Amino acid sequence: MNLLLTAIVQDWAVLTPIFVCSILVVYVAINRIVYYKKNERNISEFIPSLQKALVKNNIGAAQRISVQMGGIISEMVDEALRIYTEQKAGFSRAYDISSSLATRKLERHLTILGTIGGVAPFLGLFGTVVRILYTFQDLATQGNQSAAVATGIASALIATALGLGVAIVAVVLFNYFQTVVARFESDFKLIKLVFLSFIDSDEEISIDNNNSIALQ
Repeated sequence: MNLLLTAIVQDWAVLTPIFVCSILVVYVAINRIVYYKKNERNISEFIPSLQKALVKNNIGAAQRISVQMGGIISEMVDEALRIYTEQKAGFSRAYDISSSLATRKLERHLTILGTIGGVAPFLGLFGTVVRILYTFQDLATQGNQSAAVATGIASALIATALGLGVAIVAVVLFNYFQTVVARFESDFKLIKLVFLSFIDSDEEISIDNNNSIALQ
């Protein structure tokens, strides 16, 4: 502990970027965890009810189900209902645009974690190099003092340890949040498939009716 405090006092200038990175990691982690928890839904509980409403072409019931879902899933169902009622022919492309915009909300701030995960080790290495240079300078002016050299090198390695620690946490969080985003994207695709199944069935019915009229 004394060595850590000494390193902070002596090398605060080079350690400050690492501390800033650690604060950013904590902020992004809290922000994303709260956001994902707020929007987390078990969509499998709502899909059967949504399908029943669409079978009956009951848009009002489907909208009520969407309200019950809440969160970003509700936003995607509302958008799918809007496209379903207004432009069935271009449903897939229009829905994909909305899905991409929703994914951007889910991925917000994640680039910060990715950047810190790549940069933090180098910040730590930079701090270590700076402290070692100062240690050799002290050695040159004060003579051979093995205890001072050992303390200086140990202090220098603290910067590397802190940089690696921040980077490891950032990378772990980045990978975890990416899996969460992937789960949301899977839910978006499931919603799309539900609506496409009804659009395809309507087209098949229309084709069958046209064929029947042509045969008559």
